[in-house]
Amino acid sequence: MSKKNISYVGEKVSIGIDVHRDFFVISAVYKGALLKRSRIASTGEAVLGFIRGHFPETEIQSCYEAGFSGFWLHRYLVKSGIDNIVVNPASIEVEANNRIKTDKRDSLKMALQLDANRLRGICIPSEEQERRRLLHRTREQLMRAQNRARIQIRMKLHQFGLFPRGLRSVLTSQLAKDLIEGVQITELRIVLEALYSQWQNLRLELRKLEKELLRQGEEDEFDPIYRSVVGIGVLIARVLSNELGDMSQFANEKELFSYTGLTPCEYSSGESIRRGHITRQGNSRLRYVLVEAAWRAIRKDVGLRAGFERIAKRRGKKIAIVAVARKLVGRIRAVLKARGRYELEHNKAA
Repeated sequence: MSKKNISYVGEKVSIGIDVHRDFFVISAVYKGALLKRSRIASTGEAVLGFIRGHFPETEIQSCYEAGFSGFWLHRYLVKSGIDNIVVNPASIEVEANNRIKTDKRDSLKMALQLDANRLRGICIPSEEQERRRLLHRTREQLMRAQNRARIQIRMKLHQFGLFPRGLRSVLTSQLAKDLIEGVQITELRIVLEALYSQWQNLRLELRKLEKELLRQGEEDEFDPIYRSVVGIGVLIARVLSNELGDMSQFANEKELFSYTGLTPCEYSSGESIRRGHITRQGNSRLRYVLVEAAWRAIRKDVGLRAGFERIAKRRGKKIAIVAVARKLVGRIRAVLKARGRYELEHNKAA
């Protein structure tokens, strides 16, 4: 009997969606077998049309990778009655001898792994959370652009032998301005002035965003709790609060550590368990700010400092500071659950 004549009414069909800006590639799998694969328009209506056109009255589960497209498709599918999840690209299994990546293979791989119950969805933010995150995430993008402009100015001055010998410090705005004013090469000066103008415009936009982040913090009930934690200042508090909220979505610390990218690799053999470097999965943004906060915290917190030094002697400073970051975020979760404030006397047991 051909697949066209088979009814899947009441059965569960798994759908993998490879999302692109201009089109989607969608694969449908049933009990490990590919039923249908199509290239469709990049709209929720097109996905729903594919599902209802080919699999009416069928139980559908679907998935796609987290990425540039955000969560609008997920919300549309869930609202339409589809059991959809969004998955971390790093969690999709790849065969050691088969690393060829194509749209068709990607959608089929997701559908097959979803069908085999080998995929887990990531935590989906509310629309309000997604809007609030725009501020600090855009600030990060502008910070990177500002640093690129500064580095380009420095490199072009080096290219023509005009950068002061022996200067190792960060190129400040005033120093850059003074150096550019002394440039006699017309073309170089035009380019440097363009880069300097870009740098200064970015500084102005960053100030606007930071002002808005401060206003956002004044309206956030969790902001004072985050800011009470040793090592966490105004801007890090905004990142943590916007990304993590009250942490009620995490059933335990293991889930929290995984989400924040602070879970160490584990190698088990018989009765021996050895933990190594972090897996690098999870939210890299959170991992970065938590490690930054940990470096600040060990300057003020005797208990955390002692733990850092103990681990650093055996494993090195990089592993030690990640361990401190893990301990720090675990404490933040405990304080949030209690709706209290972080108190330094808690550290006596560290």
